[in-house]
Amino acid sequence: MGLIDRAKNILLSPKAEWEAIAAQTTPDAQVIVGYVLPLAVVAALAGFIGVCLVGVSAPFVGTFRMGIGWGLATAVYQLVMAVIMVYVMAFIIDALAPTFGAQKGLSQALKVSVYAYTPVWVVSIVKIIPMLGVLVLLAALYAIYLLYLGLQRVMKAPKEKAAGYTAVVVIAGIVIAIVIGVISGLAFRAGMPGFGGGFHAGGGPGPNVTFAPNSPMGRLNEFGKKMEEANKQMEAAQQSGDKNKQMEAALGAVGTAISGGKGVEPLQIDQLKAFVPEKFAGMPRTDLRAERNGVKGLMMAKAEATYSNGPHAVVLEVTDTGGMAALAGLAAWAGLEGEHEDSQKREVIRREGDLMVREKVDKHGGTNEYSVMAGDRFIVSAKGVGVDVGVLKSGVAEVDLAKLQSTK
Repeated sequence: MGLIDRAKNILLSPKAEWEAIAAQTTPDAQVIVGYVLPLAVVAALAGFIGVCLVGVSAPFVGTFRMGIGWGLATAVYQLVMAVIMVYVMAFIIDALAPTFGAQKGLSQALKVSVYAYTPVWVVSIVKIIPMLGVLVLLAALYAIYLLYLGLQRVMKAPKEKAAGYTAVVVIAGIVIAIVIGVISGLAFRAGMPGFGGGFHAGGGPGPNVTFAPNSPMGRLNEFGKKMEEANKQMEAAQQSGDKNKQMEAALGAVGTAISGGKGVEPLQIDQLKAFVPEKFAGMPRTDLRAERNGVKGLMMAKAEATYSNGPHAVVLEVTDTGGMAALAGLAAWAGLEGEHEDSQKREVIRREGDLMVREKVDKHGGTNEYSVMAGDRFIVSAKGVGVDVGVLKSGVAEVDLAKLQSTK
């Protein structure tokens, strides 16, 4: 069935369409490439036109328009997140299935996740006129209803348990979306690389299709394999009846989903502190703090130091994103660079060799920032009030990035 017919049917006659979807054996890759990506591209393009060309109007302030570079970066971010979130939601649906008397099956769960999102993608075209964007919230409510129907017909959830199943899936999805949004949003602002993600539960898009390992599609494919492994571990833990093993498998699987399948353990704090210099651009270090926390598969570590010399002070952070490295850098993964300037500040994200660099300069003597992302994982960032960005850059250069990357 064509994309337009499928979208129309799921919106206008969802009960009958869910029955048809349940009976089909469409490959996961075809669902993503033939349905998710086209709709997500239209939604992202509509948002780009709205914020960059039409502009957002505010009373007594006027119309604001986002720069083309940042608009493109945002559009790509939304496109990638569309693929990541349908897969994460599919994992949640599949993992919760036994609890609500439904049938497990990651491919079936992926179909429920994908087609339930349809009204959100379709209605997102109104974002061409930003003030109409609120209509997307109404579409999200209808998406919840579609999810409710899909869980019954595709996952075979008993009707009396479908409402609870839907509620738990939605709540879990919101929580994970917030976590992903915060992490990847911060990473995106800092210009960090490597959004490794995926979509194919069967370990690849098909026997006749291959992708370069480090290409975007290659990373998506590899993530699919990792998610399949996590799903098998979940099934084994459930069959064992051991509650501790079930909890461990669940945390590990969530970590796999959020980390993009990397599951990298960050450095120990003593290792990380060794990369914080005694002096920063000639200023002595006056304080040093370090922490390492998170849950299995999602650990991060950070060492932070303060340097001061008279009226000036700089804060240096050396961060190992660890298990979150896959989410930590949408901009470089997509090969994006950008520049933004207004009356208050100037911000630039650019490539310098193997590094992604971000500079932020306050035009009124406020806080300036300079940060680099190395090895798709390590972030070194410095900021200071009234401290020239050149000084910040020279101080960051004192951190041995080559050695830091070799420790992983």
